[in-house]
Amino acid sequence: MDLLKISDHMNRHPVTFTEEMSVEEAVNKLILAEQLGGPVINKEKKVIGFVSEQDCLSRMLSGTYHLQQAASVKDVMRREVLTVKSYHGIVDLAQTMLMAKPKVYPVVDDDGYLLGVISRTDVLRAIDLELHSHYKAVS
Repeated sequence: MDLLKISDHMNRHPVTFTEEMSVEEAVNKLILAEQLGGPVINKEKKVIGFVSEQDCLSRMLSGTYHLQQAASVKDVMRREVLTVKSYHGIVDLAQTMLMAKPKVYPVVDDDGYLLGVISRTDVLRAIDLELHSHYKAVS
């Protein structure tokens, strides 16, 4: 199972956001993509933040939103982002996920450019497939 790599199980076409995007537009993208959150990227596709459903919901429920003042992604995004590399192992990431809060991790190259995302669901699926393949081989 140590051979399972993030690159083999990540989503290479995740929903992404820009700082200038409105929270309303971000919410629509999250709903359409059925994702819990996604990376905020700059023009060069470097990860500069992360926005989640929770971040958007918090803003939508705040008094500022109800007063119709436009909020942008930069107002709600988290700037401290836990990222992973595509060559890291799934098992190591699973162990990190047991301790860390994020459910979705941006996958970046060594220079911080976005390659995709990987979620807890992707990790569970990868481990489940691996366990089933071993089970079938033994049977």
